[in-house]
Parts: sequence; C-alpha cells; structure tokens
Amino acid sequence: MNTQLEIDKEQKYIMQNYARFPVVVKSGKGSKLYDVDGKEYIDMTAGIGVSSLGYNNEGLKKALHEQIDNILHTSNIFYNPATIELAKQLTQTAKMSKVFFANSGAEANECAIKMARKYGFDKYNGKKNKIITLKQSFHGRTITTLAATGQDKYHKYFYPFTEGFKYVEMNNFDEMKEAVDDTVCAIMLEAIQGEGGIIPMSAEFAKQVEELCTQTDTLLIFDEVQSGIGRTGKFFAYEALDVKPDIVTTAKGLGGGVPIGAVLFNSKMENVIKKGDHGSTFGGSPIAAAAAIEVLKVICEDGFLKEVEAKGKYITEKLKNMNTDKIKEIRGSGLMIGVELNCEVKEILNSCIQKGVLFLSAGENVVRMLPPLIISYEDIDIALQTLEEALNCI
Repeated sequence: MNTQLEIDKEQKYIMQNYARFPVVVKSGKGSKLYDVDGKEYIDMTAGIGVSSLGYNNEGLKKALHEQIDNILHTSNIFYNPATIELAKQLTQTAKMSKVFFANSGAEANECAIKMARKYGFDKYNGKKNKIITLKQSFHGRTITTLAATGQDKYHKYFYPFTEGFKYVEMNNFDEMKEAVDDTVCAIMLEAIQGEGGIIPMSAEFAKQVEELCTQTDTLLIFDEVQSGIGRTGKFFAYEALDVKPDIVTTAKGLGGGVPIGAVLFNSKMENVIKKGDHGSTFGGSPIAAAAAIEVLKVICEDGFLKEVEAKGKYITEKLKNMNTDKIKEIRGSGLMIGVELNCEVKEILNSCIQKGVLFLSAGENVVRMLPPLIISYEDIDIALQTLEEALNCI
C-alpha cells in the first residue's frame, strides 16, 4: 500500500462527499496515528472527538475481545447483559432516569426531537410541536436534524425539510423569550457549539432558558454529541452551566471508536416512549455497549476529568503566549478548543499535516482541537509548536 494508490482507489469506488486531507491512516497508538507509508502524526482530532481513549487502548481492546467471544449482536426483542449494564452506568453517572440507545449523534438527536413532540402530543393534544434551536448550531445530517441545524449553508439541496423549527441567536435571551409561545414543545441547545466554531453558551443565558422552560412547560434538550463524555473536563458540558435538562443526547466519545448514540431522559420524560414508538436494529448492540462500559470506567476514574480540564487550560495558556499576530480569539473548555484566526485555516492545516500534526477546522477561520483525552503534555507541546510555526509561515 501507499498513499496515492489508496487515494486513487477511494476516488474510484467511494462517493466523493468528503473533502479529505491526503492522509491514509493505517494504525494508531495512544494519541499518534500512522499512515500507510509509515509516517507518524500527532492527532489533535480524535476522529472528530470520537477516540476518547486514543488508539490501541488495551482496556478497550480487552473489553471488545471478551464481548466478541460471547456475541456480536442480538435483536432488541431480547435482553442482553452488556446493554443493561451500560444503561445502569450511564443513567447513574448522568443522574438521569432512562436511556434509549442509537448508533450515532444524528440518530440520538432524531429520537430526542421525536420524543419532545410525543410529549407535546400526549399532554397538549399535539398543539405543542415546534422546537427552538440556536443559530450556528449543528445537530446532524438526516433530513430532520438538518432542519434543526441553525446554519443556512446546510439548508439547501434537500427540500422539503421537516417543518416545525425556529432559530434563535446564542446568548440572546430576549429573542428566545419572544420565540417561545404555546406551540413550542422544546428548546434544543449545545453548551458549546462545535461545528459552529466552538462557541460557548453563557451560564446566565442557560439559567434564563431553564427558568423559561419551567414556566412554560417547555422541554430543555442538550445536544452533548461532541461536548459530552468528558470532552470539556465535565462528564457533560452543561454541568458547568448549572442547569438540569429533560433530555440529553450523546454519541461520539461514548464508544471510544465504536459507533453508538444515546438519549437520556429525566423522570418527567421516562414514560413518554411506549412500546413500538421508536426503535433501532443496531441500537444498544452488545459490542457497542461493551466499548462504552470501558470508556465510562476510564472517564469516571478519580482525577481523570480534572486532568482533562488541566490539559485544556495548559493548551489555552500556550496559545495565548504564542508569538503570532494571526490569533484573534481562543474559545472552548477542556479538550474542546477553537482558535479563531484572522486568516483562512486550510493552508495552515495542510502545513501542519506535512509536519506530522493533525488539526480540525470549524468553518473557514477556526482551528479546532479535539484530541484524545489521554494525550500527553509532550505531544501537546509538539503539536502547538507546529501550529505556531505554521501560523508564522503564512
């Protein structure tokens, strides 16, 4: 194998819907990846926040091997111990009542939207059915989650979209208050907008929205697909805002690389789903559950989340002290960091790739960092030095 041969095959056989970088990943270890030509990269992407425990993690491999030796899949018309154990651990850690398992963040958000509308239908005879999301939000690529996404660039080509969504500016409570009427069943938020540019929500806005939801019997949903499972130094990012949602969605880092999504419900919502209302053939599969149980085991170890928080502060300080005039603003929390530049990022990301460091973007001028939560300070230093050099070569 070599890079160009693999790229040629990809372009021949795979739909060209991704703007890929010219790296063909073959293997990984810790927070490093290796391409088919043997080149090493420090990974500041974690598969877009997925590989929370890094690569080739021994505990994760052991858990998967043990489950493979038992069974890979069984229908949801039967019970399986791994899924039941994961449900127990996840609901207890999140301090929620019940969980529904899916396969991705988009599927989790789709379920949350359906159940919010079911709540409005059951209690208000269907009058409450609209959902408010935020401008610059991102909730997935299905037809309905695209409709929920508050970015114009995603609202094209695929008409007609699912109806019933309104969009409000982040941290603008006056606009939110005006938007909530007796047809609104839920408000869906991201504590930190990931795809929108790493935009944090203010604690004041979050509390105001929570109080408004209580007053109007509007459900509060937090999309923690990217920001959850320890990514920000909290188990869920909304915990830093001191609010309590009715529904929480998560995915990405939960499986450590194995596809899984989950929707958590509080006691108010635990009986909204009735038998036959929703389902997923692969949702909560034993293999995904085994992976997620191991991830939770590591994330919940004493001091782990504090270390994630400390690494985030370390990166932020290093960025602030960089000798460059290209950085406009630094945003985020824990190991979910955005660096807004006064220039486009594509050339910078390509320069870093050539020097063996992988970063993400969020829009045209934001460098996004979502490294494995186990990344070492040594790898952080090398990655940031490489970024600084790239910024100063423009």
